Amino acid sequence: MELLTERHRSKIAGIISCFDRVIIQGTLACFSYAEGMTKYLYSQKIRVFEYKKFAEALREEIKSSAVKIAQENGLEIEYLNGIQFRKEDCIRQILEKRGSHPGFVHIFSTTELCSAYRPWHDKKSGRTYLRPDSGKCLHYYFYFIDEELELCCIRVPIYCPFRLLFYFNGHNRLAAGLKKTGINFTSIDNAFSHIDNFAQAQEISDSFIPVLKNI
Repeated sequence: MELLTERHRSKIAGIISCFDRVIIQGTLACFSYAEGMTKYLYSQKIRVFEYKKFAEALREEIKSSAVKIAQENGLEIEYLNGIQFRKEDCIRQILEKRGSHPGFVHIFSTTELCSAYRPWHDKKSGRTYLRPDSGKCLHYYFYFIDEELELCCIRVPIYCPFRLLFYFNGHNRLAAGLKKTGINFTSIDNAFSHIDNFAQAQEISDSFIPVLKNI
């Protein structure tokens, strides 16, 4: 089968590959599964059925940290009350006024599904432990601009096991590298329509592979 790149070779200025939308998930190892969370409680002399009180303090700490970050950066946390809303469109409008300099851009909060734990006592075995559960909890979306990755977002839930999601766009990361190296380019939305030096641009794109492998 003939490839499109071969069929239209005369019309193609160059070919480049890079990461598109990158999502990295992270959590605290000892909190990331029910058995580990149970062992942590026992190690800290915390009763399993006191887990709710223990987790409440962590939730309040996350909320306080979010408010502090907002205040330090002159932002207000915008709560999305379950409405159909494209965060990206709002961020785009903010950036048109704010500019693209590094730093925090905006913070959203919204209630979404999340992983959770609940205390359980097994009458047959006599064991008391945490079981995996699910529910809805508050999530924060922190949007910021990084010097190398450009626009990024971190989603932070307030419930254990705190499964963070970190988002960035590989095209934006490549664009930042092109600017830094002085290579002229033109982009349309999430695509490059022109790059002065495709070979050097590919080197910039490939240089990020070892970085991702070490995350």
